[in-house]
This record gives sequence, structure tokens and C-alpha cells, in this order.
Amino acid sequence: MRLKITHHTVYNYANPVRFGVQSLRTTPSVFQGQKVLDWKIDIEGAECGPGFRDGAGDWVQLWTIHGPIQQIPVRIEGQVETTDLAGVLRGHREVINPLVYLQTTDATEPDDALRDLAASVGQDLGKLDLAHELSRKVGEAIKYQSGVTSLTTTAAEALAIGAGVCQDHAQVLITVARERGLPARYVSGYLHADAEGNVHEAAHAWAELHVEGLGWVGFDAANGTCPSEYYVRTGSGLDARDAAPVRGVTIMGGAEKLDVAVAVEQVAP
Repeated sequence: MRLKITHHTVYNYANPVRFGVQSLRTTPSVFQGQKVLDWKIDIEGAECGPGFRDGAGDWVQLWTIHGPIQQIPVRIEGQVETTDLAGVLRGHREVINPLVYLQTTDATEPDDALRDLAASVGQDLGKLDLAHELSRKVGEAIKYQSGVTSLTTTAAEALAIGAGVCQDHAQVLITVARERGLPARYVSGYLHADAEGNVHEAAHAWAELHVEGLGWVGFDAANGTCPSEYYVRTGSGLDARDAAPVRGVTIMGGAEKLDVAVAVEQVAP
């Protein structure tokens, strides 16, 4: 499937930005399930710097902002050819040991409720079946509902609320998977449609669990499925903050407001 992605973000600052540095993890991953046909990133008022592939196999591009500037438009556009690999991340080159992803973060620190959810899945299941069942349990425990959580909501808080968005589903699944000894990480990217084929067209997030014999396998608890040709993977991390597509610092910018428009559409070859 060929997908066209348009992702435009405008950062508006209360005060002019004098200087800033941003790192973007927004370039599609290189693996057997997707091939980049065209990809362009443009940040008005910024200079493109060096880029590198980190230990997790993600491409990180650095940008330097030279002010004074009060509005920074970021335009990301491109086309990616995708293939359904049943969620398995084949051919993705990385050097970090999967056991690193057993560590917790502030956002994925387990509480008693998360430990109980992890323990509610049978102890005699194989690793792959365990991963699927944990994803199913998380999908049942958290109703998809926007507006009830925020970017700083932890896995424990989301489970207590019983509702949230894809970020919350991913972080809860990561937490319970680690509790059961499965290395797990947060993945950011894009989704064209959900499991039923309904148009979703948005930036999206899911989890990858490391299963012995298969490697990393994606699980989208929010939609009750594994990533397919409708998904475009861009980056990963220990949690949502670690895998954020855009990270950086600015000097003298003050309060920040974002306007975001994302579209993912299927196009003819």
C-alpha cells in the first residue's frame, strides 16, 4: 500500500525565540515492512544540521533555530510504501539489547492495579500468546476517549481513569508486559485506518513487545490489532516522552501553543 502523509505543525510563542535546537524523530523507519519513496522536512526559520541513526535504529535529524522568531512552522510530507508483516519488525537494524526495555520510567512505573492487570493473564501461556492476551486485556481496561488524559498522564493514572487515547493504551501495555518479563517499548508513527478499515488519519502510537524467536512485534491495544500496511513507523523509546517525534529547547520563547494538522491517505502506485 502506498500512503501519502502530510503533517504540519505551527509553534506559536508568547515571546520571540532567540535561539533553539530541535531533534526530530519523524523519518519513517527502515525495515522490510516499509519503503520510503519520498520524504521532506522543512522548518521555517531553522537550519538543518547533522543527522544520525541511534542505537534503536531510528533516524534523528537536528535543526537549529535562529531568531528572533515568534512562529515556527514545521512541514513534514512524503510517501511510504508499506507491507503487512503481521506486526513483526523484520529487517530493522539496531544495536540496543532488548533487555534494556525492561526498565521502568516515571510514566510506566507500575502500581498495584497495573500489577494485578499483568497477573490476570494466565501463567502457562507462551510468550506470543501472552503478548496478545495482555494487549487484549489493556484494550478492555481502557476505553478509547479523548480529552480525559494529557501528554503527562502516566500508565497508572490512565488505568485508574479507565479511559484514554493511544498514548495511554501503549504505556499501560508496556508497563504490564514488563511486569511479565517481556521487554516493551513505545512506538510513534502514523495510522491510515483502524482494524475495521475505518479512516483514522492521524499521528498514532502503539507498543512493541520483544518475543523470543520473533523479535519485536507491534501491538495496538487501542484498536485491538497488530500493525499492518495501514501503519507507518517512525520512532521508538521507553515511553511517550522518550519516543516524542519532536524534542528540543528554546531560549526566550515563553509560553508555547501548537496548531497541528495530520493527514494520511492511500494513493495509487
